[in-house]
Amino acid sequence: MNRSTIALLLVWAPFLVFDAVAQEPYAGSTLYGTPTEARMSAVDETVARQWNEVLLEAIRGDFARPTVHARNLFHSSVAMYDAFAVYHEADDPVFLGNVWRDFDCPLDTAALDVPEDPSERSLAIEEAMSFAVYRLLTHRFSGSPGSAGALFAFDALMTELGHDASYVSQDISEGPAALGNYLGAQLIAFGLQDGANEQQDYANQYYEAINPDLELAGSGNPDLIDPNAWQPLAIPVFVDQSGNVLSETPDFQGAEWGFVESFALEDSSRTLVERGGLDWPLFLDCGVPPLFGEGQAVGDIADAYAWGFSLVALWSAHLHPADGVMLDIGPSNLGNLDVTGPAGFSEMDTFYNWTEGGDFSEGHEVNPVTGEAYAANIVPRGDYSRVLAEFWADGPDSETPPGHWFVLLNGVMEHPDFTSQWLGEGDALDALQYTVRAYLTLGGAMHDAAIAAWSHKGLYDYIRPVSAIRYMASLGQRSDSTLASYHPGGMPLVPGRIEVIEAGDPLASGGNQGKIKVLAWQGPDAVISPLWDEAEVGWILAEEWWPYQRPSFVTPPFAGYVSGHSTFSRAAAEVLTAITGSPFFPGGMGEYEVVQNQFLVFEDGPSQTFNLQWATYRDASDQCSLSRIWGGIHPPADDFPGRQLGVEIAALALNRVTQLFAPSATVDLCPLDLDGDGVVGATDLLEALADFGSYGPSLIGDVNGDEVVGVNDVLELLASYGESCP
Repeated sequence: MNRSTIALLLVWAPFLVFDAVAQEPYAGSTLYGTPTEARMSAVDETVARQWNEVLLEAIRGDFARPTVHARNLFHSSVAMYDAFAVYHEADDPVFLGNVWRDFDCPLDTAALDVPEDPSERSLAIEEAMSFAVYRLLTHRFSGSPGSAGALFAFDALMTELGHDASYVSQDISEGPAALGNYLGAQLIAFGLQDGANEQQDYANQYYEAINPDLELAGSGNPDLIDPNAWQPLAIPVFVDQSGNVLSETPDFQGAEWGFVESFALEDSSRTLVERGGLDWPLFLDCGVPPLFGEGQAVGDIADAYAWGFSLVALWSAHLHPADGVMLDIGPSNLGNLDVTGPAGFSEMDTFYNWTEGGDFSEGHEVNPVTGEAYAANIVPRGDYSRVLAEFWADGPDSETPPGHWFVLLNGVMEHPDFTSQWLGEGDALDALQYTVRAYLTLGGAMHDAAIAAWSHKGLYDYIRPVSAIRYMASLGQRSDSTLASYHPGGMPLVPGRIEVIEAGDPLASGGNQGKIKVLAWQGPDAVISPLWDEAEVGWILAEEWWPYQRPSFVTPPFAGYVSGHSTFSRAAAEVLTAITGSPFFPGGMGEYEVVQNQFLVFEDGPSQTFNLQWATYRDASDQCSLSRIWGGIHPPADDFPGRQLGVEIAALALNRVTQLFAPSATVDLCPLDLDGDGVVGATDLLEALADFGSYGPSLIGDVNGDEVVGVNDVLELLASYGESCP
């Protein structure tokens, strides 16, 4: 270990201690409801919610692997939904009794005893569900660093629910517990061949990094080979976002996740691209990100690569309340974007504010629930930007981004104004039926978001800001060939924000005259103790720039393009908008209270208490995306393609569940697509003709809802013949 590394370890020691004792920052918010311990004893909770809560807690104690936990959340949702559906005539199982992604899960329905009495059937559903999820989660978390706590929690919940976990029979004729064991075992078997490489702890089998490690203790990026490619980060002690100490230089997590079997991603959305002699799957291709020196201009900057990564450095100047800027962060001023992003990389300056931060959203005129204007919410920009970076980062003790949206969904479902009308229409569903449907839909979208986003990350292998900014800064400045350190690949100069170090500058000593400086967050070295100190913003060498992260983490260990947070969040927002029947949070606003000097993890702050607020699920998603730029994790080029990808993924997941859920759900999403194949065609017409002349409620061919299948229904089908569902 060299001297600089030893010195760095001494500087970072307070952070490492703080990482070890950091508490979960999200429990007890006004949006999420009561803390987990209190929620778990609530008598009105569904068994599905109880299992989801213990899963989220297990994720917080595991390695911070978004892809892995998107899969765990989805597969557990399948277990709960199928245990419900096999006993419930309205919904069809997705896995039990089907061939799913070439995996056959047979079900002898003749051996299955479905109780006729509704109360007995409910008990059978809950028993089968519990055994299925218990078997799956016990298997998945047996090797977790938090396995002791996770397995204890799983056992405790089984005991609380009155089940004998030692019962292991899979003979479904013996009852619901055996059915649950069978379902859990089949999901485990499916997971061992679904492409995730679970047997080898999800390790990459083919991927190799192009660039050598970046030594964070040094300056610049002198050994970079390809300025477009991801670079491993050498950190003396790497602590992941769940507080686990890993190797000094973590590998690329999930580089081959595009090979994993999806929920609703169609073969037509997949492209096979040759990489290193292997065909890599790429789903819903967002195109090639901006490349170094290729000259795709944005505004006055010659190429989109320099514009985007410089924006990250420029926004770093906002990360302290002393910058003097006050923002109205309430829904009256922020949110309500009518687009998911700019039309392309060359138009990023029309969507993102290059120097002042944020986007150009205009907010909402009124709260549609109360009919009144949203109150102003004035906060220092330096508090808002830092809190966003930490809140949406899913930091220490986190449930990772996919789990974060399950927390949001759970908070929505416990809100007093929430109704369990599926898609916001029709009769209210039983709480358990709504919950398992919601979990399957959100879980499927999160799983597919991981597959699609990481298929881009693995193939395009795009560089992160800490590598790109340090590299460009070490080259010099690109704006003025008459000034010192000119290089066409250097940083663009911005007066008062990015400048050349001149004689007499405090930074000029040590041979730094002529180098590039940036007004930015000064990095973790400037924090004496995260319990009471702040790094603040000041002039630093650009080649020593840091993201707004703790020194034991810096940047997630995988490529940037496309942003996983943006993909997860926008897919989740679209799902919640659809399944609740409203783009707005219950009551017209979601909130989260941030307490003065008690929220930020790796420095003291914020300077005042305030509430994060979102009118719509999409507003929350867009805020999450911006947080990753302020946090120094992504440039805009990673962000908006991820948002657009999330919209597509949500649409596919929603279309898929319409083929499983009751006819009322199918009618709501696409009323004329009677067979759920996504197109109004001959089979739909035949379905109506088969019922022609019949009358009564819930007839498939009754598309106009008058309880008679007649000429008007056929005419409606013919008028839309050949149309695709949205």
